Amino acid sequence: MSDWQLGDVTITRVLEGETPVPAGFLFPDASDEAVGVLDWLAPHFVDPKGRLLVAIQALVVRTPSKLIVVDTCLGNERQGRLIPRWNDLQGPFLDDLQRAGIDRAAVDVVLCTHLHADHVGWNTMLVDGVWTPTFPNARYLISDAEFAHWSGQREDGEVAAVFADSLVPIMDAGLMDLVATDHRICEEVRLAPTPGHTPGHVSVCIESKGERALITGDFIHHPCQMAHPEWREIGDVDTVQSEATRRAMLDTHADQPVLVIGTHFAGPAAGHVVRAGKAYRFEV
Repeated sequence: MSDWQLGDVTITRVLEGETPVPAGFLFPDASDEAVGVLDWLAPHFVDPKGRLLVAIQALVVRTPSKLIVVDTCLGNERQGRLIPRWNDLQGPFLDDLQRAGIDRAAVDVVLCTHLHADHVGWNTMLVDGVWTPTFPNARYLISDAEFAHWSGQREDGEVAAVFADSLVPIMDAGLMDLVATDHRICEEVRLAPTPGHTPGHVSVCIESKGERALITGDFIHHPCQMAHPEWREIGDVDTVQSEATRRAMLDTHADQPVLVIGTHFAGPAAGHVVRAGKAYRFEV
């Protein structure tokens, strides 16, 4: 767990898991050689074998008026996930959440940056064989464009499984709100449209007392994409739009006093984007 303080806002990372993967697994256009020359990735973002370190984690944002959970990881006891190791998990995420001082019942908002399986899993938990909202008093926010896109595929494969165990239960409980991609949650927290990885993907902008942070979601998956914004990720729905969004967001935030927190970034997870020739690097 990690904490960052920005003015009156505290951001806490609750890690579900961290995994080393070959560069080509995530980024078909990448190579181990191209990653290897990025010496600034070590030691936080690559392992000693040069594999990319990738985290699955939730970011909890405490403001004076709201307790917000951004993305809810994979969840335990899931079935029908396309990546085999994502099924039948039995992890301590809920215990870790409690150890971080976060009461599930006190959460006001759950924000899903998009609807991929590793961002919605702990929307629900299995109670006596029934999928039940994990955060019973929260409003679950999903962009209207995102929900519309996946609703058209909800009977197919993994999408059907995600809807069945992670979305339909919160819909049936009347806890889901569809919002615009630039929705403001509270004075300090607003959404920013970052389409491409998925059509209605959003990132989270936080500002308090002149200090700023950005929770990326999946417009970028790993800091190596700062050096290579052209590297598409295997899950990108629209690779052209995804690259355009990534380049625009990196250009906007480079050399700025904005704490960038990567939703899938391992290690310290947070740092600053700096220009490096025609591309960028990440400084922690």
